[in-house]
Amino acid sequence: MKLNCVAIDDEPLALDLICKFIEQTSFLKLVGKFSNGVEALGFINQNEVQLIFMDIQMPDLSGMELARVLDGKKNSDKTRIIFATAYHQFAIEGYKVEALDYLLKPYSYEEFLNASTKAYTYFERLNSKSENLVTQIQETNTPEFIFLKVEYQLVKVMLKDIAYVEAYKDYVKVHLISKPNPLLSLTSLKSMEELLPSKSFMRVHRSYIVSLEHIDSVSKNVIQIGKQHITVGDNYKEPFLEFLSKWMN
Repeated sequence: MKLNCVAIDDEPLALDLICKFIEQTSFLKLVGKFSNGVEALGFINQNEVQLIFMDIQMPDLSGMELARVLDGKKNSDKTRIIFATAYHQFAIEGYKVEALDYLLKPYSYEEFLNASTKAYTYFERLNSKSENLVTQIQETNTPEFIFLKVEYQLVKVMLKDIAYVEAYKDYVKVHLISKPNPLLSLTSLKSMEELLPSKSFMRVHRSYIVSLEHIDSVSKNVIQIGKQHITVGDNYKEPFLEFLSKWMN
């Protein structure tokens, strides 16, 4: 599945950057770029657009005004917005119009990719519902996934395949059940913590995130996943012990 995307920004450099990011992301397709909201609205009304990346401060029709117009339309859940702006004070207002995410300029490709992955997951679930496949998906327990930048490509990684994530200098090592060697991705452990669902993954050390599903045993403050032993850090003991108490019950 590819998401049809539109980019809207009255600053040429900012517009070029977001178009570049869209074009280098495998599950996104750039179908239009605009320097003002009025032209963009006309295009969106006449074409199938799933995802809009747009600035907020624009002449004639601001990004927030355009969002409110789209929010009032029938089937507005089929077109979603990710704001890309230099003004952090609009964040709360952005969530009021149910924006999927809020990129604060200057943002990196990593941040862009994280926001785009949220959008992909949203539309994947929406499509499943529209095709009446929700029950089937629950019964087959189809795993969700993330995209990781590994060397010069984006790699699709099933969440259920992740055993644990380890900080490694400016990278992270993503240790998988299905592969003997970890994936090395240029990102931070903090970004991974934000990307991975908290119901399935927990940070237990300043250098480790573990899959709760793949914990084999716990001895005092040490977690065992396969042959790996991971110590629970002092700053992470309380939430882990809370999880452990539910696990033991």
